[in-house]
Amino acid sequence: MRLNVPGILAPLQFIVNPRIIVPSLVVKDIRHLDFHALKRAGYRGAIFDKDNCLTLPKQDTIVPEIEEAWKECRTVFGQGNVLVVSNTAGAHLDAGGIQAESVRYHLGVPVLFHNSFKPAYSCVNQIRSYFHSLRNPIKDNELIIVGDRLFTDIVLASRLREKVWTDRFWLPPYSNSGPTSTPPVGTDPSQPLSNPLTARTSLGVWTTGLWVKEATLMRFCERKLLEGVRKWVIAPAEARSKGRKGGKASPAESIEYDEDPLIRAFVRDVPPPSDSQKPSILRRIADSFQGVQFRRSN
Repeated sequence: MRLNVPGILAPLQFIVNPRIIVPSLVVKDIRHLDFHALKRAGYRGAIFDKDNCLTLPKQDTIVPEIEEAWKECRTVFGQGNVLVVSNTAGAHLDAGGIQAESVRYHLGVPVLFHNSFKPAYSCVNQIRSYFHSLRNPIKDNELIIVGDRLFTDIVLASRLREKVWTDRFWLPPYSNSGPTSTPPVGTDPSQPLSNPLTARTSLGVWTTGLWVKEATLMRFCERKLLEGVRKWVIAPAEARSKGRKGGKASPAESIEYDEDPLIRAFVRDVPPPSDSQKPSILRRIADSFQGVQFRRSN
């Protein structure tokens, strides 16, 4: 794999602003995202990483376990409003866009062609250009960004958010004071509210469930850095806010990095697979030998 210079330089920005790697939401995989709730809250577009998020690394087909969730996502957001941004398919090293075309065919959504690896600012600008060029343009604060890497996907979400940094806090849908999962009486839950959010920013979603283990050391370091930011940066800031407010932080100060309201509003439980959905022992054995070549001894 070629060197991702923007990804390597991201830690320099992290030193100045450690919060750039803090995701808005953490889920195991996209099955846990309530796309209908996101749409009602005013999110109209979605950006997805490919490898280990939607597909197995170096493959172009959707992981079977999330196929229904992927179909739901495309149906909810609509044609053209879901975009794959990958550092493999569609990147400048994808000669002739062959892999991008394969991904577009198998996943059923467009793939961004970009000249720089995520999370480069030039890639951010190309994402903005794509969504602004749609028949019904989508703003930065109407986007969710889903991926499995903190220093690429979540930093990308943070950089998209920089342009709308004046939106300092998020208020959950259907309520002016706190989150609720039930719309007001007489509201059609399938229709967007006229003013679902008082303020909203781009939503960075970190998926932690890996379909194939890779880059283990880098992922371990990312996790530890995130734990450190939450412990040494966010927690003290929240404590100071509570101290200034007599033990209670204002919504504008506390909710910006409070994941709980977002979890209650946008995350759903996924039931375990039924026995009929679980692969048989023979199927597991066959899958484990897939791609293994045996040589005949002389």
